[in-house]
Amino acid sequence: MNTILVTGANGSLGSATLEALRASGAPATGGSRTPGAEMRRLDFDDPSSLDLTGVATLVLVSAGYAEDDRVVARHAAVLDAAVRDGVRHVLYTSLTTAGDHLGFALAHRATEHLVRASGLSWTILRNGLYAELFGGLLMWSGEGVESAFGDGALAAVAREDLADAAAIVAADPAPHAERVYDLVGTPITAREVADRLGVPHHTIGLGEYRRRLLDETPGLLPFQPPMLASIATGVRHGFLAGTTPDLTALLGRPARDPLTTAASAASTGHRSA
Repeated sequence: MNTILVTGANGSLGSATLEALRASGAPATGGSRTPGAEMRRLDFDDPSSLDLTGVATLVLVSAGYAEDDRVVARHAAVLDAAVRDGVRHVLYTSLTTAGDHLGFALAHRATEHLVRASGLSWTILRNGLYAELFGGLLMWSGEGVESAFGDGALAAVAREDLADAAAIVAADPAPHAERVYDLVGTPITAREVADRLGVPHHTIGLGEYRRRLLDETPGLLPFQPPMLASIATGVRHGFLAGTTPDLTALLGRPARDPLTTAASAASTGHRSA
């Protein structure tokens, strides 16, 4: 019973974490509501599917994309299954400490309480906002980019670094038991991303940004416009710029350059628009 199981294994963070674990030779598998080869079917909305027998370490990747009550209920169900099935350690991918004021923080903090109260050995990784997200939120207009970030900075982090950190902890969780890590990167601004792209950056107001989210961005779920607006105001007003050494300490190497990652994401978004 030494298996590591990564939930959300078809998602961006889950799949990268599973890949990092397998590359290191760790005995890891994935779980998903639409499982691929050698994965388990795990649907957090279907408690009967939550079979964690034989799992020693559970990497619980946050199951967002829903309102808070549904997200917390999903996490509660999988934690109940972990206790029932004899999981020894749970690793939860949470939200950076500086994100307490963000519109999606509550579900993370509520889940942290559940993790601590579960009776399982645990580690909480408070992940910073992705550099990929920061770049992807820049809006192209003509030959330049616009954003509601103003001159504010984000301590952005490449998703792959977060996956590597999760894999390191999951492969040997004992030294990290009952620890909370704040995994944020180097502060970058929208203007710096634009400079890297060789284009101008123009700041728009928060009201205009919210209007565009509501009126000009098809496909967003109802909870997403306020979530994205909270990121914009958090960055703009300097609440997400602080950094810590936790990420590089866990990785044992320098973090990837978030500016390069953000610029690549912004460029990809421009080409696909």
